[in-house]
Amino acid sequence: MATSAYYPKPQRQNGHHRGRLSFSNAPLPVYSSSSAVQEKYAATSRMQQSPWWISVSLRIPGFSTRRLRIFFINPRRLHHFSMSRFGRKRGSFMLCVSILFLMFFVFALAKRFGTHAKRWPGPFTTDPPTLIFRREDLQRIWKWEVTSGHYPSRQRVPEQLRLRSPLENPALPPRRSSHLHQGPYATETRGTGSKRIYLDIQSSPENIAYPPRPVPGSVADLDVVMEHCDFSEKKYVRDCLEVLRVGAGLDNGRRVRRGNMDDWKYIYIEQLSNSSSALIARGLDEDTGPSYRKAQVTITEDPNADPDSGLSKRRGVEWETPPIELSNPISYHPASTAPSQCDPENPRIFHMFWTGPFTDKPYLAILSFLFTQNTGLHLNEYPSNGVCRPQFWLWINPGPAAAVPNPAAVRDMYAQLKSNPWASPFLHPRFKDIIHFKMWNTTEQLDGVPELKDEWRSRDLFNSAGYVIPVPHKLKENRAGAPDENATAYLSTATREDDMINRAGSKSLSSYDRLSVILSDMARFVLCHRFGGIYLDADTIFLRDWEELWGWKGAFAYRWSRLEKYNTAVLHLNKNSALGKFLFRTALKNNLDFHPMTVSKYTKEAYLEGLLMRLPDALFDSAWLITEDHQHMRPPQPFFTSFEQFFDTPSTDSAAPQALGFEGFFRGAYSYHFHNFWWKPFDPARNWPDLGPRFAEGERAARRALRRPETSPKAHLHHSEGDYEDSVEDDRRDLDWATVLKRIFESYVRGERPNMYGEMLRW
Repeated sequence: MATSAYYPKPQRQNGHHRGRLSFSNAPLPVYSSSSAVQEKYAATSRMQQSPWWISVSLRIPGFSTRRLRIFFINPRRLHHFSMSRFGRKRGSFMLCVSILFLMFFVFALAKRFGTHAKRWPGPFTTDPPTLIFRREDLQRIWKWEVTSGHYPSRQRVPEQLRLRSPLENPALPPRRSSHLHQGPYATETRGTGSKRIYLDIQSSPENIAYPPRPVPGSVADLDVVMEHCDFSEKKYVRDCLEVLRVGAGLDNGRRVRRGNMDDWKYIYIEQLSNSSSALIARGLDEDTGPSYRKAQVTITEDPNADPDSGLSKRRGVEWETPPIELSNPISYHPASTAPSQCDPENPRIFHMFWTGPFTDKPYLAILSFLFTQNTGLHLNEYPSNGVCRPQFWLWINPGPAAAVPNPAAVRDMYAQLKSNPWASPFLHPRFKDIIHFKMWNTTEQLDGVPELKDEWRSRDLFNSAGYVIPVPHKLKENRAGAPDENATAYLSTATREDDMINRAGSKSLSSYDRLSVILSDMARFVLCHRFGGIYLDADTIFLRDWEELWGWKGAFAYRWSRLEKYNTAVLHLNKNSALGKFLFRTALKNNLDFHPMTVSKYTKEAYLEGLLMRLPDALFDSAWLITEDHQHMRPPQPFFTSFEQFFDTPSTDSAAPQALGFEGFFRGAYSYHFHNFWWKPFDPARNWPDLGPRFAEGERAARRALRRPETSPKAHLHHSEGDYEDSVEDDRRDLDWATVLKRIFESYVRGERPNMYGEMLRW
């Protein structure tokens, strides 16, 4: 076949171009004027001359004459370069491999610097298993928890546990209908407890200004809550909050729903045989006979079969030697038996962990506690037969997380609290029975956990989801022994690379105190396991009474937004429980990793997720799903697209905080979690404790600390030395949600308004 070559284009003659056959010293004819040859050469020339970069011009809002140019690599030039360098097939292959490598590199950077674990990803790898307990011990843990009344749920027991018979459950009422136990293994528990009476809670017509307090000894049926609030079942936060409001009577004077709402009632009392209730809405069918009849199923198992088949043990670690050592199960008593007596096995303690100087963040958390919980401050003297009062324990780690407290740390802590205007009001004798400041000592606390005390010193304290932050060798040696003043001094002389170790609290986003966050991940489990109660993160605000949650004896945390993982910003764990023992032994063999994602893995692999109930985040973190671009078509009130809007409410929505007040802020939720922002003040215009004349000295000290030489002359007219006269002109015109809530809580302490339930504070 003849080949073609390109020759200069011949001159036109009479306006025509004629192709001619050339025989110039060539053995074969050459068609010098072929149009196909010319087009191919021209296309090749254009490709070689095309730029490597192409630009896209975008309009800039507000600037009609300016445009933003964004440059991208030219894919056609890149493709041509790869083919001309490596050939058509090999070049295309190399280009695809390069693109895949670039995508993996971007993904690796995101995993290393944009996730909590801060680890480089490995290709085709999965997280190793964490399980260290055999199946027989997992069965013992379930039996201990159910027998102790820590499983008041109707959810099924995992079949993978291979229970041979249903467990007796004193926290569930018996059912009239007899259910056959289908299959070779039991997946349900047999209720042997008291009848449940679901309450119709509403304000009386003559007193609808405020909602009623929860009935003492009442319990929240979290199974019913899950039916209305579970994100996995496509439930909306807005609808969930309405059910929570109506069922608790928080829609006082504002109920617009009509019709039967029995299915929305989720609060009940356990009726004893000789008691009655005037608030009965509905009850569960009960029967004195057994609820279950064991099916006649013959199980044939190979005697040589592995009893732990289906379980994945952690590599490099031996099984925990069975049987697991557990105390005798707790004798279950219904919450309504004696609501005036505090149950030592279920103490009503709210724990909170704080590092560094006391600021407006724990200040507002404590104020919200006083504003919502049944503390009895509206009474001159709390009666002996009153409801068991909750207590607030604030655990303070005064220095950096890696520092060792000195022997005078407790005395120094109280001296600092007394001189701190944000903390000193809570040292008033009126609060001595309900607010307690505790010193956190890592060595003392870990030695107080029997499951850890003999082995924790050989582990890394600061391990978060597998990412370990090393501490200086001198501190690592010292933390296992007595406090050493030189260790604390060493911290102050640490190099810039060790700046993270020196931090005591987060002062900005760039100086986030990561070590204290990791330490708090462990501290919450330690505190609940040792003392009982509920742990809350310090960036939490109470929004209602937790009476019915105290009645639910089971352990719980809440859901990590859209993921089926735990967030332990709210954690209820029973004191010295079998579940707690499992968590501590498992965490110990996994290098003391207490990150919520890792804890989710512990319980999932051991089939214990049912014992640590994962509640919907609508109960404690109502804005989380919305901030992650879910449910924008039907958001709750208020509508936050980012957590920062709690502190900086958009101007288009800034009329709502003052118009709606506390009642318009996620009404129905138990608390609100504003996710860090430690460095942003709640009230920028009045960033001091405003609690009235009784605490005026602390207010003056805080105002003096805020005064600067650059203060405007106009402000000096209102703020002379020792006399601070406020003017509305100094205030911000639009008040954010954080500001409005702070001022509402403070007005309650000043005696200008009652609390959430219409009770005035009496001094």
